[in-house]
Parts: sequence; C-alpha cells; structure tokens
Amino acid sequence: MTTGEIREEILDILEVIAPDEDLSNIDDAVNFRDQMELDSMDFLDIVMELRKRHRIQIPEDDYVQLASMNSTVTFLEPLMKDIQKV
Repeated sequence: MTTGEIREEILDILEVIAPDEDLSNIDDAVNFRDQMELDSMDFLDIVMELRKRHRIQIPEDDYVQLASMNSTVTFLEPLMKDIQKV
C-alpha cells in the first residue's frame, strides 16, 4: 500500500471507531487525542481493526506510534508495503 492508501485506510478505521467525529479536518501532525474524543479502548480498536483487516500485529509497546496520522502512517508503511489495496 502507498502512503496515501494507508492514510485512507486509517481514516476509514477511524470512521468506524468514531462515527460522530468530523474527519475532514484532521491535522496529520497533531495527536488524535488532541483532535478527537478517543480513549485507550479506541486505540485498541484501531489495533484490532488493523489485525482483522490486514493481519498486522502491533505490539503493545508500539501503540505510542499510533498517536497521530503522520506517526501512524510512518509506523505502518513498512508493515503494509506489500499489502494490496482491495
């Protein structure tokens, strides 16, 4: 997947997890928690959704890498580079 496709995938997952949030104005450099009402369970849901959709395993110690869109995409790029967008 490309960087843009990974970003779109994360937006899709966020839409499922936080359907009431306006994702059109997401600032990729700002932490999700500073922009949205997400709690630790929501972050776990992101991890679980990535596992379900793409069989990606993210160790708990790496959850901090999912803080913002930029850090999430950067973290996921090597893990998802060989995944084809469906």
